[in-house]
Amino acid sequence: MPNLAFAGLVGGGWRDLAFEPFRDGVTAHWLLKGGPVEPSVAILKYQPGAGVPRHRHAGLETIVVLEGTQSDENGDYPAGSVILNPVGTEHSVWTDGGCVVLIQWDLPVIILGETK
Repeated sequence: MPNLAFAGLVGGGWRDLAFEPFRDGVTAHWLLKGGPVEPSVAILKYQPGAGVPRHRHAGLETIVVLEGTQSDENGDYPAGSVILNPVGTEHSVWTDGGCVVLIQWDLPVIILGETK
């Protein structure tokens, strides 16, 4: 497979992409859709008040907040923030006002419970 390049995403180019349902209140545009044992990269768009229940990271997850603010039990991450969630870490994720993130995960997360 050749290298994949996506120009202008950080500058707002993600707004022109097609999104599909991902989970309640969250849509996704897949840049690279892996499988159960393969990495994935996506842009996730969270509606205001949306979140992801408490989960454990089976692989490294890297997030770049492109717009809005994403929150978890450790704090609030405004646009421009980079968040690394190493293997074995747990948290839930939410956004009060909505946000858009670029996310890469090595392996799918393991859902543990309900959102905040």
